Amino acid sequence: MKTKLDYYRIFYETAHYRSFSTAAGRLYISQSAISQCIHQLEDDLNVQLFVRTRKGVSLTNEGKILFLKVENAINSIEQGESQLERLRHLEAGELKIAAGDTITTHFLLKYLEEFHATYPDIRIEMANSYSSRMLALVKEGKADLAFVNMPMEDEEILFEPCLEINDIFVCGPDFEKKASYSWEEVAELPLILIEKNASSRHFLEKNFNKKNISLNPQIEVAVHDLLIRFASIHLGISCVIEQFASEELEKGLIKRLPLDPPLPKRSIGCAYIKNAPLSYAAKAFLDLIKQQG
Repeated sequence: MKTKLDYYRIFYETAHYRSFSTAAGRLYISQSAISQCIHQLEDDLNVQLFVRTRKGVSLTNEGKILFLKVENAINSIEQGESQLERLRHLEAGELKIAAGDTITTHFLLKYLEEFHATYPDIRIEMANSYSSRMLALVKEGKADLAFVNMPMEDEEILFEPCLEINDIFVCGPDFEKKASYSWEEVAELPLILIEKNASSRHFLEKNFNKKNISLNPQIEVAVHDLLIRFASIHLGISCVIEQFASEELEKGLIKRLPLDPPLPKRSIGCAYIKNAPLSYAAKAFLDLIKQQG
């Protein structure tokens, strides 16, 4: 048996106020329409739901049974609508982000701070992994947004560039550097590179391989900040992201090693499912980055 849901709303309002006319006024329909819908509902259910009294209408025993169920359903719907409204106004909800330590520390942190200050009721969840795994988290619904080193490709994922970055080689402040270095010369220096699983390492090796140059670092580290620190104490020559080492470069803790020609530019991008709407929180966070970018 299928009965129009509108009939149950009309039944609920009529039973709650014990009046056809009051229900008609609240629902902005005529009293005759209310009466017709109630009669249709009684016909569909094959029971009498109301009896008329001098004060209006009252429920039959069968009507009381139905009213309890309909009331629970109406309350659940209204609670759902209220929750959706809170989500829409960013008064509730969650923001799930996947990003590596370096991108989180040097790029996302200021946006996370501002977003939390603006929307304190949004719960922020962070997942940390390699770029390829972060895309899997997005596909599995475990992250709304993933911030990754580009270029990356995936048929199910949309990538939006957020920040252009430059990869540069740096040395300690006392290193006697030349005016410029060829790629072959840099490859012969004592290199300190990010570990092999990192997308930044893949990008670096891909570009050197195009010139048939192999990179054999003396030291490999898992954290970008160690690249800066190790270079500053003259353990070797590090390849770092210029934008993430700007403070140390300005203070003279490390010096740029001029590479001729320089490495190509790349971007940090935001990745999310291509054919699915973003949550209100995820959209607001991405809009914040775009506005300030």
